[in-house]
Amino acid sequence: MRRLPRTRSLKMSHEVANSTSDGADNKVRFRATGFNPKANPVAAWASFVVVIALWQLGSSTGFISELAMPSPVAVAQALWQLIVSGDLWRHLAASLQRLVGGWVMGTVAGLIVGFMVGMFTWARSPGVALVSALFPIPKIALLPLFIIWFGIGEPSKFATIAFGVFFPTVINTFGGVDNVQRNLIRMGQSFDMPMWSVIRKIILPGALPTILSGFRISSSIAIILLIAAEMIGAQYGIGALILAAGNLYQTDQLIAGVVVLSLLGLCVSWLLGRLDRWLLGWR
Repeated sequence: MRRLPRTRSLKMSHEVANSTSDGADNKVRFRATGFNPKANPVAAWASFVVVIALWQLGSSTGFISELAMPSPVAVAQALWQLIVSGDLWRHLAASLQRLVGGWVMGTVAGLIVGFMVGMFTWARSPGVALVSALFPIPKIALLPLFIIWFGIGEPSKFATIAFGVFFPTVINTFGGVDNVQRNLIRMGQSFDMPMWSVIRKIILPGALPTILSGFRISSSIAIILLIAAEMIGAQYGIGALILAAGNLYQTDQLIAGVVVLSLLGLCVSWLLGRLDRWLLGWR
């Protein structure tokens, strides 16, 4: 074998040593950070401040009509009057009672049906067919029918909210159960785990993220149906407050009612977020 000249071999050794030292100094950046977005509370609150400031600026300069859209100051004054007079608490208590009752009834029924459709062959085909046929129907269109069946009182409002919550809960529960890895279920069955243990330790944890995502959708639908039901026939409730204020052209109270709805939605979202962190802390 032919040997390299001594000078050339020393030069190559020097180049390799330099490249190694340069590589030690210039490390390759670690790129595999994953997809893990972080919440920024400061940016969230800053967005509200910017919107309110622009709204107040438009009202102060006359760009936004006070009749069509009262200023934030006027809305805050109307909201304070509702709080001091106690009217807000009467309306809010009635709405919360209907919202919680209807959402719980629709959610419990949806979870039961969703698990049955996702796990049992005899329930899958009829369940999917009925859900596919009834889910596209606007639930508010059935409110007059519920009033005929249950009367103008509270049962018709509970039925409207529960019916609207039922279908998205069934769909998300069925989808979550159906997406659980089948090899995990077979592994549990191969170890002679009882059916209840398979459901509790394998199927439920695997389907829980999708189910909780469905809760966010169903809670928003419940608030929409609540307001619609209260506008049709209710003496107390946020929807009744908004309807009465609109009929009297009291736009400041109308916007105050909308603000209360927005705060209610934020509170529901916060509670569901806490539930999510509590139940899915293992992730």
